[in-house]
Amino acid sequence: MNHGQKGFTLIELMIVVAIIGILAAIAIPQYQDYTARSQVTRAVSEMNSLRSGAEAAILQGREIVSDAPANVAAGQEDLGWTTSNLLGGANDDTGKAQITVTGGNTATPTIAATMGNDAGANVAGVTITLTRGADGSWSCGLTNGDTSAGWKDSYAPTGCPHS
Repeated sequence: MNHGQKGFTLIELMIVVAIIGILAAIAIPQYQDYTARSQVTRAVSEMNSLRSGAEAAILQGREIVSDAPANVAAGQEDLGWTTSNLLGGANDDTGKAQITVTGGNTATPTIAATMGNDAGANVAGVTITLTRGADGSWSCGLTNGDTSAGWKDSYAPTGCPHS
């Protein structure tokens, strides 16, 4: 008489649970790194979109600002920033408080924003800075990445190094 197996043995179930546990232990940190890297890349991309508006303002001899439309004076050009859930700072109805512009009345302005709000804990506090050189080229940089909070230099996108 042939008796077929009707279920799994305890050892077989334990092996399956152990394999799932090992895979989860590897996958969760990798997923967190991927999420952090994609958040930084997205925020840098959002910031980079402001360069064309800044270039247009510089070529027209206008001062670059990031303010509510009602506050933009004659001779000034608003960058057209909209809110980002990855950047910190006041998130008013215009979203202008999330970025700062320094040297907006020069040919070498700096546009900066700090990650916060919905950004992951390991990238919160990182400052993204876009700086226009006198030759018209733009450079990108990341600062304030706190390794004790989980920051890794591999989160920085190509062309925007962390210092």
